[in-house]
Amino acid sequence: MSAPPVNRAILVLNAGSSSLKFEVFDVLPGGLQCFLRGQIDGIATHAHFKAKDGAGVPLHATAFSAESMSSQHAALVWLLQWLQPALVGKNLVAVGHRVVHGGTLFAEPIRVDAAVMQQLEAFVHLAPLHQPHNLEPIRCLLAERPDLPQVACFDTAFHRSQPPEAEMFALPWRFHEDGVQRYGFHGLSYEYIARTARAQIPALVAGRTVVAHLGNGVSMCALRDGQSVGTSMGFTALDGCPMGTRCGSLDAGVVLHLARAYGMSLDAIESMLYRESGLLGLSGVSSDMQELLASGEPGARRAVDYFVYRLAREVGSLAAALGGLDALVFTAGIGENSPEIRSAVCERLAWLGLRIAPQANAANASQISTADSPVSVWRIPTNEEQMIAEHTCEVLNLW
Repeated sequence: MSAPPVNRAILVLNAGSSSLKFEVFDVLPGGLQCFLRGQIDGIATHAHFKAKDGAGVPLHATAFSAESMSSQHAALVWLLQWLQPALVGKNLVAVGHRVVHGGTLFAEPIRVDAAVMQQLEAFVHLAPLHQPHNLEPIRCLLAERPDLPQVACFDTAFHRSQPPEAEMFALPWRFHEDGVQRYGFHGLSYEYIARTARAQIPALVAGRTVVAHLGNGVSMCALRDGQSVGTSMGFTALDGCPMGTRCGSLDAGVVLHLARAYGMSLDAIESMLYRESGLLGLSGVSSDMQELLASGEPGARRAVDYFVYRLAREVGSLAAALGGLDALVFTAGIGENSPEIRSAVCERLAWLGLRIAPQANAANASQISTADSPVSVWRIPTNEEQMIAEHTCEVLNLW
């Protein structure tokens, strides 16, 4: 009697400064199916782990001491051990990674080897708060599981289709040639939306579309024929729209003023702009949109009003880059789950022809605009991990 077939599985990792998120997918003849997801948060401080099955049913939760979960390496080793029983009967054939920065070199996902790893490490100075943490699990697996194929998928790659003028800063040209240019981020989210729309709503991709990725990190992307032609984030993930704790667009002169008038160091300014600004800084209450909407504090209302104002301005800017607007898509945590924010943004954009259907919006329907709205408005959930898994299959020819 022959042995039963072994299912192939792909592990997707998204490593942050103090977290390690994962999803595991079955590679099936008809596509990919997530059967396990979870994360380790609070690495090196008060680490805790939780996992759910593919349907979202909680499976496991535990806490760790700072000593036992002191690094990304320790977290990865523990996770791989924990996964062993879940992978019985499955063959782990690859690991896909979210990597924030691919620089100007990588416009598509790539299998990682020692040479590629060296190139990715050269981009650390472009994203010092993200890139080192993204690369640590790759480095660990190259050492401990050199036989296991790994694929790096870049948040910047999708935006390499932007025209040259969209990538420039008006600085002396030598800085552009040295990599000081607009890269854009959240590319895996935008690519997932473009693929989903191409399959389910072809007219949406063919037109002039702005996608609003509204989560703790916030950005927007102008799409024409499913390709990025402009985005709100630039050289770093600080630019553009205000975010949970990040400032968004800021006059560069403010940074000079903070240093000169307040005597702030570069490290102090960086920490403030990334961790103390945005919705948290404006409100003095919270970085969480749900908490702000429920709060009666004046600062909470101030932060929400500013957030909506800046979002509407950014849509107008990207509509100008597109030469008009046919569709607006909301995605990510706030975009998918906040009818109030969607309605407020669209109300400010009524001059562009957006007409919201209140009941559809309140019900979190897919299309939330009226049938006669000149600009259609959509709510499409994003799935960056699915996009990474698909790229991993494509790069390694697993389909």
